[in-house]
Amino acid sequence: MKLHRFIARALIGAGLFSMITSNVFAEPDPKIWPVVKEAFFAQRDIQEADFMKIEAPRRAESGAQVPISYSIDNAAAKGVVIKKLYAIVDANPIPLTATYHLTDMLGNFQMSTRVRFETDSFVHIIGETADGKLYMASREIRAAGGCGGTVDGDDAAIRVAAGKIKLKVEEPVKVGSATPTIFNIRHPMRTGLQRDLVSQGYVPAFYINKASFTFNGKPVMTIDVGVGTSEDPYFKFNFVPDALGKLEVKATDNEGKAFVQQVEVKG
Repeated sequence: MKLHRFIARALIGAGLFSMITSNVFAEPDPKIWPVVKEAFFAQRDIQEADFMKIEAPRRAESGAQVPISYSIDNAAAKGVVIKKLYAIVDANPIPLTATYHLTDMLGNFQMSTRVRFETDSFVHIIGETADGKLYMASREIRAAGGCGGTVDGDDAAIRVAAGKIKLKVEEPVKVGSATPTIFNIRHPMRTGLQRDLVSQGYVPAFYINKASFTFNGKPVMTIDVGVGTSEDPYFKFNFVPDALGKLEVKATDNEGKAFVQQVEVKG
């Protein structure tokens, strides 16, 4: 939260915060990125990279559920091995939507997910190597209204349903080949910026904050999930099984609850 407050103060100082919070479908502003970059990667060099890509609609139908995909082409990277990938929506009140901790079991990294946009914005993915070198790709996307607004519904029922997981591996599986995998978990992903429809008070943040995937006990990927990830978090990715066995995911939320699911990976 200290980082979030720092970013807000920095945006105010740069004269950008009021523009972000008051304009719906504002023109994506490249001046926001230097402020966000300084907050997350102060004084660190970042190289633009054509081996990382962002795919998304130029104009999304809903700022609450924007489909977006990230990819890393290992062959085009020519020996650069990305171990961590930060996904950032520049103009969001909390820009970091997720951090992906990667392993060799992912092969060429392919990730499809859904994120929130408060207003039109540039999106950046920052790849980090084991020795701390940083690489970047970016894209502008038009969408709005996904982070704040009002929420309603039966809170007790929402909490009962929260944490129900769907984990699916596409079959038949071929050992040594990329295997499409879908993870979807029921959760309201309350941002802490939304207001109760009746009281108009702020609804406390309540969100999935981590999802860790293992295969036969070996790490596949860990995702540090932020509130910029859409309600009912969805992640579709490939992993490369080195044998048949068991894929397991453990997810946690910011209130300390844990949710576990597993699936047999069959040939």
